[in-house]
Amino acid sequence: MRLIVLSVFVSLLALSALAPWTSARRAVADEADGVRPVDNAPPAGKWQSLFDGKTLKSWKSTQFGGEGEIAVKDSALVMNMGNPLTGVTWTGKPLPKLNYEVELEGRRMAGSDFFCALTFPVNDAHATLVLGGWGGTIIGISSINGYDASENETTDFYKFEKNKWYKIRLQVTDQAIKAWINDQQIADVEHPKREMSVRIEVEPSIPFGIATFQTQGAIRNLRLRSLPPKEPSKPTTE
Repeated sequence: MRLIVLSVFVSLLALSALAPWTSARRAVADEADGVRPVDNAPPAGKWQSLFDGKTLKSWKSTQFGGEGEIAVKDSALVMNMGNPLTGVTWTGKPLPKLNYEVELEGRRMAGSDFFCALTFPVNDAHATLVLGGWGGTIIGISSINGYDASENETTDFYKFEKNKWYKIRLQVTDQAIKAWINDQQIADVEHPKREMSVRIEVEPSIPFGIATFQTQGAIRNLRLRSLPPKEPSKPTTE
């Protein structure tokens, strides 16, 4: 009986020793077969603050021509009214191009046009989430297949109150661009088969920036986190 137990124990030790080698061999075989690895997917939930509420560190005033003054007041980044545009552009370390999420709060302080045009990367292209444009109420994404936020599938209307903070969330994944205002979803666009671009006026906001149009606007609590790519349901090949 002791010999049988000892034999089983030795067998288990041998299998345990082989397990790492077997897993490594399987991983190599999968890679050779074209299976995309997902082990290095960035974890969600680790937020990175993009604005410290005190300084303009990692930001610069966007050179639109006719831009208003940029200031930090009461923990908010204030973009004073420009003629026509005022904004800030990110100068810090490179940000993700896909599989990320941005959150911020924004408000219109004066004026009647967009108080937040958030330009962001979509893979190797860029797009802009426009809030309160074309007279103050139009929202949407510019541009999709050459059509801007006032004339594509994301076009909608939203009444913004002056000096009221709105929570804004943007999500860019491998497959879609999604956006919310105060937890109300306002956009859901599958982008891989569409041409994404920005209007020529906001090109200086690339790669990541925020702008206003003849309007004084402010943002605060701006942060970003990476999202894990969706694991394919079936092995995919190049």
